[in-house]
Amino acid sequence: MPSRTTLTLGRSLALPLDRSLLLECGSLSGFLDQGWLRWPLRSGLVEQWDRAWAGVPVGSVAGALSMRTTAAILGIALILFVLLEAFEALVLPRRVLRPFRFTRLYYRFAWRAWGLVAGFVPTGRRRQTFLSVFGPLSLLVLFGVWAVALIAGFGLVHQALTPRDGGLADAIYLSGTTFTTLGYGDLTPTTPASKALAVAEAATGFGFFAVVIAYLPVLYQAFGRREAFIALLDARAGSPPAAGRLFLRTPPTGDAGACLTGFLTEAERWGSEVLEAHLSFPVLGFYRSQHDNQSWLSALACILDVSALLLTVVEGSSRTQARLTFAMTRHAVVDLGLVIHRQPGVPGEDRLPPARLNELLAAFRAIGVKVRDDDEARAKLADLRGLYEPFLAGLGTYFRLTVPEVWPIDEGPDNWRTSAWVRRAGPLVSLGVDPRDDHFG
Repeated sequence: MPSRTTLTLGRSLALPLDRSLLLECGSLSGFLDQGWLRWPLRSGLVEQWDRAWAGVPVGSVAGALSMRTTAAILGIALILFVLLEAFEALVLPRRVLRPFRFTRLYYRFAWRAWGLVAGFVPTGRRRQTFLSVFGPLSLLVLFGVWAVALIAGFGLVHQALTPRDGGLADAIYLSGTTFTTLGYGDLTPTTPASKALAVAEAATGFGFFAVVIAYLPVLYQAFGRREAFIALLDARAGSPPAAGRLFLRTPPTGDAGACLTGFLTEAERWGSEVLEAHLSFPVLGFYRSQHDNQSWLSALACILDVSALLLTVVEGSSRTQARLTFAMTRHAVVDLGLVIHRQPGVPGEDRLPPARLNELLAAFRAIGVKVRDDDEARAKLADLRGLYEPFLAGLGTYFRLTVPEVWPIDEGPDNWRTSAWVRRAGPLVSLGVDPRDDHFG
């Protein structure tokens, strides 16, 4: 064995070393511990030389430097990518148009997988409950994925700046304790660069958890406002809500006409709130209502049906407000389809076939509502329905929500009438005393 050997550092630097000293120390790590050589990149150098001493062929120190540079670049890229995704999803209050987004792909494939599993769950209440879990659960999982990715990214940068004997595992452990601000103290940054990185990571972790904690109350406030209007529809239009029921309960005549106009005004405002909330928080589309026979999509369908009927075959109420409400809610269903990149679908069965429309118009006449029953009015109604029903069909297919008929044949009880402890309440018209009764006269 020769008495001297050469340690190659890159392409231009070679250090002659006395092999007898190395033999005394047993390895390059022991040689360095004795203070024979000072080198900033000590850990990566030790690992490569000790492997070479054991007869394992390895690359030069330049390879170690290249690996550390690659790790630093990958770590910084991962950190910036996750922060951009979180900013766009949690902070930016508008739709993002760039083609590739991890969050969009995550929800697309996760919802598809969840729907496949839901196919094995019995239909009815159990399936609806299973589908309702996806929205909140997917959001928590997404937060967890972001946090793990940030910890991994900072861990790569920690390993690149100050390689540790435990390798990448120790670096990720140090990153995790720093990101979550635990700080056990068993592993600590030792160089100025790693200390600065630790401060930046702790600030990032603190800010990330603060944004997440602030995001959830805002999200559930938007959900609560959406559901409040849906609950109001139960007594007015039944559950699921239907335009035919709403007209028969609040006809556009007399005192009920003012009630219907007020409803359309509130529906216009609610449609704008749903549009804004779902654009800012697309995950709200997966949040389902408290009752299985209610949904935000069926509420939009009912509002659009009421407005379309008022603008074509029904007279006696404010057509100006009906136009405004129709425009707003139609805007909502179109833009919500754009958010999820869902093209208009092909409606299934006719939601208001001609025979059923004839029965509905006859019911309107029976309660004193003026109707316009001619070919022009019917054609205009079909045109208006064609402006929104394909979008309703596309959204319903994607979110696995049912779009109700305009006037269902089967009349189930409203949710407000049922209870688990007492008998079912009477219909809405049975409440109160008949105005013709002179008992209190």
